[in-house]
Amino acid sequence: MVAVSDAQKAMGLLRKALTRRRAVRDVRARLRDQDEHAPQHYRVAVYFADGDVNMYQMRQWYRPLAELAETWPVVVLSRSPSGARALLADGALPVAFVPTVRDLERFIASQDIRVVLYVNQNTRNFQMFRYGRRWHVFINHGESDKMYMTTNQYKAYDYAFIAGDAARERLSRVLWDYDLDARTIRIGRPQADHYSGALPYDPDERTVVLYAPTWEGDRPSAHYGSVVTHGESLVAALLRTGRHRVVYRPHPRSGVVDPAYGAANQRIIAALAAANASDPAARHVFDDGPELGWQLAAADVAIVDISAMVYDRLAADKPLLVTRPTDPAAHVDLSGYLGDCEWLDAAAASSVVAETDRVLADPDSVERLEHWVRHYFGDTSPGAATARFHAAIDRLMLEWERWHAQSVEDGSDESDLEDADLED
Repeated sequence: MVAVSDAQKAMGLLRKALTRRRAVRDVRARLRDQDEHAPQHYRVAVYFADGDVNMYQMRQWYRPLAELAETWPVVVLSRSPSGARALLADGALPVAFVPTVRDLERFIASQDIRVVLYVNQNTRNFQMFRYGRRWHVFINHGESDKMYMTTNQYKAYDYAFIAGDAARERLSRVLWDYDLDARTIRIGRPQADHYSGALPYDPDERTVVLYAPTWEGDRPSAHYGSVVTHGESLVAALLRTGRHRVVYRPHPRSGVVDPAYGAANQRIIAALAAANASDPAARHVFDDGPELGWQLAAADVAIVDISAMVYDRLAADKPLLVTRPTDPAAHVDLSGYLGDCEWLDAAAASSVVAETDRVLADPDSVERLEHWVRHYFGDTSPGAATARFHAAIDRLMLEWERWHAQSVEDGSDESDLEDADLED
């Protein structure tokens, strides 16, 4: 049995190596067909060390960053072959493929990068932190009340762009000796200014319900996924009415840890297809596309798990239900919106039609929603968050100029790339 297990592990490692090699070859071939990066052109870099499985973390920033690039040129520093291949295929932003530290260092030396943005907490971020004389800024890939949002890793960055008052309060409760005034900047949710896209159906009298569950999680405290506990029941109930349209957008990692989640996910997809076959006018949608925006703006009601999707929907200022985790070990922070939200228990999943009707019509529910939208995101009027995002970058650019001038004056403006340890 041990020999079989060892052989299986060896085959797995071999397949992984071959997949990586193919991805590197694809990326190199694609880059040969593109113009080289102009020297000293970029001022802002987005550091992304993850593979294609976590591309959702980058894609939600494409439009805000593309708009920012009109003022401050932006490039993505991609460390993973599969991530670089996905970034190049999307074509949303310029990409520098820097799989080794030597590659990274050579590219940095050729540019004038003053602000480095990070969308996640990948451990390889530390390979970029080594470079001083620029600002390292955590922008995250969403707003939520998960434990991830109060990690002590915030202290590794010069600054963190946070959504609003709720984020600030959350960090103040958990982080010791962290100067919130100096190191956090509230920008709201600039992605919400870009909630758009072509609808895959013609709007009609049907009530559109977005069901966007998260994945099953990799530890009990993060068991927020509802596909198995709620998903099949609530989708079946909505499909039966003839007056609802379901937009189903599962997390791309559904089933990665627990095959039962993957199986339930496939059954929901099949149920949508069967419902469309029996009633083509229903136009139910299984959505696994890279763009997130139209779903949040178009849905009359959203049903989401404890995840960033709660707060993406809050930023749209429209009704939502949050599935309550069934695992008692799942960590639920009730100090913020989750302490006052519209919960959907697993036992009530089959009664979801009544629940969606209620949150659409109940004035108290609407009033609570408005309160929490302001608390988490501040001013959500069109363009307000984008203006705050750009102002935050402008502020850091001015700070860079001040520090750079000071270092030139005192003679300390030497390259931070010299004599660096080049181990990958």
